[in-house]
Amino acid sequence: MTAHTPLRQDLAAAFRWAARLGMHESIANHFSLAINDSGSQFLLNPVGSHFSRIRASDLLLLDVNDPATKEGENAPDPTAWTLHAALHKALPQARCILHTHMQAATVLCCLKDFEFLMLDQNACRFHQRIAYDRDYAGMALQADEGARVAALMGAGKSVLFMGNHGVIVVGPTVAQAFDELYYLEKACALQVAALSTGRELSLIPDAVAATACSQWNDYPTRFSELHFTALKNILNQEEPDYQT
Repeated sequence: MTAHTPLRQDLAAAFRWAARLGMHESIANHFSLAINDSGSQFLLNPVGSHFSRIRASDLLLLDVNDPATKEGENAPDPTAWTLHAALHKALPQARCILHTHMQAATVLCCLKDFEFLMLDQNACRFHQRIAYDRDYAGMALQADEGARVAALMGAGKSVLFMGNHGVIVVGPTVAQAFDELYYLEKACALQVAALSTGRELSLIPDAVAATACSQWNDYPTRFSELHFTALKNILNQEEPDYQT
């Protein structure tokens, strides 16, 4: 086992559970994890790999400061390099970056001028922590696209709604980022369902939403870590090869 093996195993577990929960899309979408203090070195899923089969040893080790790491047989998907390299370089809070086109969240990203609603307790977790990109211009293949996206996520933002595209969730650990991704999709699914009724919505007042957000973030147990440990325990029994 190397120093990075536990980090590789955590990220592999996130891929496996994203697939189990239907948060993946074909061989697209990308998760990454910084392994050094500056965030310049990071793990990323290899091109062409299905989330449900990714193992710890499959993950690419890339370096923002060494473009040669994105060339050759193990080159990453070019859109993944464009976004993840720039985000790791620019955002200290983005140790783990999860980019998906998960259905409910992407539905909301496709509504004109949509603002995430403080509609239920899960939504309150993201109070004033969501940034918006309303300038979809195609796939992230332009060299400056990553820097443009990174500039949208200032301090205190852990989620980016990408108009007509999908979402990016960032966190200090895989456990915290994945827990955020999970609860974001739950909250988005509820909002899609509530909006579909056509009935007037009962929104949570801003002050109450702020309180609930603080309660989420200061919860007296290490909620995210406990959740992710439970998920890994299931994989350890049912799909232990993710660790290899």
